[in-house]
Amino acid sequence: MIGDRWGVTDAEVARRYPCDDLRAADGRPALQVWRGVDVAAPPERVWPWLTQVRAAPYSYDLVDNLGRRSPRRLLDLPEPVPGEPFTSAFGRGQGEVLAVEEGTSFTGRILGALMSYVVVPAGPGRSRLLLKIVMDRGRLLAPLVSVGDLVMARKQLLTLARLAESGPRSGPT
Repeated sequence: MIGDRWGVTDAEVARRYPCDDLRAADGRPALQVWRGVDVAAPPERVWPWLTQVRAAPYSYDLVDNLGRRSPRRLLDLPEPVPGEPFTSAFGRGQGEVLAVEEGTSFTGRILGALMSYVVVPAGPGRSRLLLKIVMDRGRLLAPLVSVGDLVMARKQLLTLARLAESGPRSGPT
């Protein structure tokens, strides 16, 4: 499918993601996409930024956050908990956190899609930030979702990587 992979290796596509264990096992999904970025920061610096997607989308804020800039400082959020909103967009909570492996993976459901973010060590002081999205329904929309997500997720992952690389920052946004 057009746009189903960006920045990932064949091994990263082949690996098991938490969202794979949460989807119905009754057939081939309508959509599977994988995204990934290198991060010049260790996983423990990437994780707090990643879980901050609960507060803001970190993509194109004009499009998916009503023009409000996603925070550029850590908000001292508690660890994500299943059942709480997965992300925030358009000024309110969206989706639901389904599973969390602290420091490693963060999985949720939003608009019928399952999404797993995974932080993988990639050598001293380095990480890989991976994202897999799966939809069981919507075969006709899947190509549009894939291309649209490619644009949005690419921006999100690059923004989160840049923020993690700049070091821990807290305080006012």
